[in-house]
Amino acid sequence: MVLSKDTFELATLQHEDAPSLSQLMITNGRRFQLYLPKTLAQNISEEASVNYIAQQREAIIEQTEYTFAIKDLETSKVAGLVILKNLNWNQNQGEFAYCLGNNYTGNGWMVKALKTSIQFAFNDLALQTLNILVHKTNTPSVNVAKRCGFSWVKTLENDYISSAKGPLDMELYQLHNER
Repeated sequence: MVLSKDTFELATLQHEDAPSLSQLMITNGRRFQLYLPKTLAQNISEEASVNYIAQQREAIIEQTEYTFAIKDLETSKVAGLVILKNLNWNQNQGEFAYCLGNNYTGNGWMVKALKTSIQFAFNDLALQTLNILVHKTNTPSVNVAKRCGFSWVKTLENDYISSAKGPLDMELYQLHNER
């Protein structure tokens, strides 16, 4: 899947994205540490990002996870990620995780990228329910979920274990395919 907008594209990660992916993770490490520690840990160097990209490309082939890069068209650098994970093919369900570098926030890229990923999940993968788990203090992520049509369902108590803060309650947002 490749989507081009005026200023960014959404596409599968390529080998040549490794330098900018690791740079994105390192530069935004403090922001990503609380809610994306695994992705951050897998991209702490260019070599680590090469391995991560190979794993994510294999996951797409195996249909276990779909990771898309949000790439700045002007610089060709990875500005963020949209990850469709925790796929349950028996229940036609998946979960989104996403991140965007601090230099790219406030321009609507994440909402546009997530909306495109939602269309892919519903139309190409035939998923029926999409989830987003977010901590209530992560206001930008909550706002993205709401702007993409997700509705709050419930609080999942102690659902996420943060290395920095211990057990955290997470808010479950869902979107159902109406087709």
